[in-house]
Amino acid sequence: MVTDIESSLWAPNSWQTKQAAQQPVYDNPAELDSVVAELSKLPPLVTSYEVVQLKQQFAEAQAGKRFILQGGDCAESFSDCHGPTIASKLKILLQMSLVLVQGSKRPVTRVARIAGQYAKPRSENMETRDGVSLPSYRGDLINRVAFTAGDRRPDPQLLLQAHARAAMTLNFLRSLSKGGFADLHHPEYWDLSFAENSPLADEYHRMAASISESVRFMENILGIHAAEIERVDLFTAHEGLHLHYEQAQTKRVPRREGWFDLSTHFPWIGLRTNQPDGAHVEYFRGIVNPIGVKIGHTTSDEQIQQLVEILNPGNEPGRLTLIHRCGAKRVATELPRMIRAVKATGREVVWVCDPMHGNTFLTADGIKTRNFDGILSEVEQAFDVHAAEGSKLGGVHIELTGENVTECTGGSRGLSEEDLKRDYRSEVDPRLNSEQALEIAMLMARKMARM
Repeated sequence: MVTDIESSLWAPNSWQTKQAAQQPVYDNPAELDSVVAELSKLPPLVTSYEVVQLKQQFAEAQAGKRFILQGGDCAESFSDCHGPTIASKLKILLQMSLVLVQGSKRPVTRVARIAGQYAKPRSENMETRDGVSLPSYRGDLINRVAFTAGDRRPDPQLLLQAHARAAMTLNFLRSLSKGGFADLHHPEYWDLSFAENSPLADEYHRMAASISESVRFMENILGIHAAEIERVDLFTAHEGLHLHYEQAQTKRVPRREGWFDLSTHFPWIGLRTNQPDGAHVEYFRGIVNPIGVKIGHTTSDEQIQQLVEILNPGNEPGRLTLIHRCGAKRVATELPRMIRAVKATGREVVWVCDPMHGNTFLTADGIKTRNFDGILSEVEQAFDVHAAEGSKLGGVHIELTGENVTECTGGSRGLSEEDLKRDYRSEVDPRLNSEQALEIAMLMARKMARM
């Protein structure tokens, strides 16, 4: 526990003096303490060098010199630690980033919601079925999806499993991204079999071929082999929801000042846990990482200003990202006042658009979904609002998968609500499939090329 002396300062566990929302209730606190102690001794998942490098790239995005593509699952499952599944996620991010580079004429930073996105906030602590109430499923980091008392019990041992799965996932991602899989000489390696028959496939392949030809032309003219474009940087991100898990991987490193959360490169605070006087803000204010905060139409100007002042008191470029999630119907009215609230503080932030969460709805059959047109509309309006306010949209934050799922309606194939029943896999929120994600990237690229 935190002592009285420590409570006035920051430490990896000082969040325990604050009200902590969305935390699981463990029936054996001693077991939790033992697991956290063991987890703190395990090797970090990322390095401080990578964290600092990402913060520098976020600073470039803040200045309008770079664009951030953040994408991945709403909630990973341990079963996703599977070679083809991991490779398909990397492929769709590579495809999207290639398209965005072409359209924006800027470098693109790829940040994957992967290797740690194992926990999700829930609206209700309990779920009731047929008169039986059990704890809500909060992600594989905390409990299991099956509706039994044993599976829904928050289990501390899952924290260790999460670290192991994250490490295996990262190891494979690094092998792919550094081992020639991401070679710009051969972007055809990135093709997803499902998207081969997409209405967008021909346009994408023409773009990829054009880039490959340009690369080879420049190498022939200069007489060098551009080895650096045979590999890409890929950074990881997850919502820093479970504070014991984050605390256990928070470390000091040699020859660098401060504390680093080495469970991921870019942790963020969700909308349900962004209270300025809450435990999550307390934890995040003390780590060196670039950090994000979700804000929405329920977030007041005063709250936004408090968050900016607490989390980035030194106005450090690239330090703080505000991820706005308004919904297509609200973004034109809500986003301008958010931008003005930040400007009033005299500080700057990285602005990222999350067009997913504000556009979620239930079908008549009770299926949670999102419509492609609403997602696209929010992104396009966000570009326009930032331009009108003299601000810069530095990136997008999209829930997507490289698989052929049917969880969101619309897109070039015109998926209907009836199609959702065909292959709906998510246990939490609906994701764009690979074809819809690539289409969003292409339409964004066209928008950016016109600006």
